[in-house]
Amino acid sequence: MPTTEELQQKREAAKEVIDVLQEISLLLNTKLNRTQLSLSVSLIENGVNPEALAVVIKELRKAGEKARNESAESDMAD
Repeated sequence: MPTTEELQQKREAAKEVIDVLQEISLLLNTKLNRTQLSLSVSLIENGVNPEALAVVIKELRKAGEKARNESAESDMAD
Protein backbone atom coordinates (compact mmCIF):
# COMPACT_ATOMS: atom_id res chain seq x y z
CA MET A 1 0.00 0.00 0.00
CA PRO A 2 1.39 3.43 -0.95
CA THR A 3 2.52 5.71 1.82
CA THR A 4 1.00 9.13 2.42
CA GLU A 5 4.12 10.72 0.97
CA GLU A 6 3.88 8.63 -2.20
CA LEU A 7 0.22 9.55 -2.62
CA GLN A 8 1.06 13.23 -2.17
CA GLN A 9 3.81 12.96 -4.79
CA LYS A 10 1.36 11.34 -7.22
CA ARG A 11 -1.18 14.12 -6.63
CA GLU A 12 1.46 16.79 -7.21
CA ALA A 13 2.64 15.08 -10.40
CA ALA A 14 -0.95 14.84 -11.67
CA LYS A 15 -1.50 18.53 -10.88
CA GLU A 16 1.64 19.46 -12.80
CA VAL A 17 0.46 17.44 -15.82
CA ILE A 18 -2.93 19.17 -15.77
CA ASP A 19 -1.19 22.56 -15.40
CA VAL A 20 0.85 21.88 -18.55
CA LEU A 21 -2.17 20.54 -20.43
CA GLN A 22 -4.18 23.59 -19.43
CA GLU A 23 -1.48 25.88 -20.82
CA ILE A 24 -1.52 23.92 -24.08
CA SER A 25 -5.31 24.03 -24.08
CA LEU A 26 -5.22 27.82 -23.71
CA LEU A 27 -2.71 28.17 -26.53
CA LEU A 28 -4.90 26.02 -28.78
CA ASN A 29 -8.04 27.92 -27.70
CA THR A 30 -9.95 24.73 -26.87
CA LYS A 31 -12.21 26.59 -24.41
CA LEU A 32 -11.96 23.68 -21.98
CA ASN A 33 -11.81 24.68 -18.34
CA ARG A 34 -9.61 22.83 -15.88
CA THR A 35 -12.38 20.46 -14.80
CA GLN A 36 -13.39 19.64 -18.37
CA LEU A 37 -9.76 19.07 -19.28
CA SER A 38 -9.22 16.77 -16.30
CA LEU A 39 -12.34 14.78 -17.14
CA SER A 40 -11.28 14.49 -20.78
CA VAL A 41 -7.84 13.22 -19.79
CA SER A 42 -9.43 10.72 -17.42
CA LEU A 43 -11.76 9.45 -20.14
CA ILE A 44 -8.88 9.06 -22.58
CA GLU A 45 -6.77 7.27 -19.96
CA ASN A 46 -9.68 4.86 -19.50
CA GLY A 47 -9.84 3.96 -23.17
CA VAL A 48 -12.12 6.53 -24.80
CA ASN A 49 -11.05 7.36 -28.34
CA PRO A 50 -9.69 10.97 -28.29
CA GLU A 51 -11.09 11.78 -31.73
CA ALA A 52 -14.54 10.50 -30.77
CA LEU A 53 -14.38 12.53 -27.56
CA ALA A 54 -13.52 15.66 -29.56
CA VAL A 55 -16.52 15.06 -31.82
CA VAL A 56 -18.83 14.64 -28.82
CA ILE A 57 -17.51 17.84 -27.21
CA LYS A 58 -18.08 19.78 -30.44
CA GLU A 59 -21.60 18.41 -30.79
CA LEU A 60 -22.44 19.25 -27.18
CA ARG A 61 -21.20 22.79 -27.71
CA LYS A 62 -23.34 23.16 -30.84
CA ALA A 63 -26.39 21.82 -29.01
CA GLY A 64 -25.76 24.15 -26.08
CA GLU A 65 -25.38 27.16 -28.36
CA LYS A 66 -28.57 26.25 -30.23
CA ALA A 67 -30.47 25.91 -26.94
CA ARG A 68 -29.17 29.28 -25.74
CA ASN A 69 -30.18 30.93 -29.01
CA GLU A 70 -33.66 29.40 -28.90
CA SER A 71 -34.07 30.48 -25.29
CA ALA A 72 -32.99 34.03 -26.13
CA GLU A 73 -35.39 34.16 -29.07
CA SER A 74 -38.19 32.86 -26.87
CA ASP A 75 -37.44 35.50 -24.24
CA MET A 76 -37.51 38.24 -26.88
CA ALA A 77 -40.87 37.03 -28.22
CA ASP A 78 -42.49 37.28 -24.77
